[in-house]
Amino acid sequence: MASYHIRQYQERDHKQVVDLFSDSMNEHTLTSSHHMLKLPRTMALLLGGPLAVLLLTGSWLLTLLAGLLLFPALQYFGKVPWLQFIVMALNSDMSDISKYYLSGPGSCFWVAESQGRVVGTVGALPVKEPALNREHLELFHLCVDSAYRGQGIAKALVRTVLQFGQDQGYKAVVLSTSSLQYAALGLYQRLGFRKTHEYFHSLAWRLTAIPAVRFVYYFSSSPVPQRSR
Repeated sequence: MASYHIRQYQERDHKQVVDLFSDSMNEHTLTSSHHMLKLPRTMALLLGGPLAVLLLTGSWLLTLLAGLLLFPALQYFGKVPWLQFIVMALNSDMSDISKYYLSGPGSCFWVAESQGRVVGTVGALPVKEPALNREHLELFHLCVDSAYRGQGIAKALVRTVLQFGQDQGYKAVVLSTSSLQYAALGLYQRLGFRKTHEYFHSLAWRLTAIPAVRFVYYFSSSPVPQRSR
């Protein structure tokens, strides 16, 4: 098991952080595509689409072609929400991490480093709602390199955010993750986060039936629990 340490982000980390983020998000596109193909509406379209072509044209060749084209099209559509999310992040906060996370108080971005390599990331910003800006801290971009999972890095990164939030005087830490990120869902619940509600980021997420799950962790008077790796 390789050792690692968590430190604040530095500009020299940018390429590694962006690559890790993109790779981590791209991992979910396959799961999303499989999820999309299992939806009742998708099954109905896969069966009904070619049948409609047959009834309209009477051509078995066009019917076969419609079926062959529809399957990969639906697979790709299942990936669209993740691809949109990656592009959005790379054109916003991930384009200039120092500007978004390190230019003011109450926010930060950390990396987990092992043998000179960035193997994990997490960021934290005050929530955008003015009424909660100094009360709730939001966790973003928790990612761990697939080769380094199972070593407690994700737990350590989340606890880093929790400790930071408590030290900064926030009342709670909030975050959103997708309903398909099963490992993340389990991790947050084990660490004491409570699910509050589900919602859809956009029409693309709604059409693929992938809701975001909102979690909150309220601070008590006791310190953030520290556990072994």
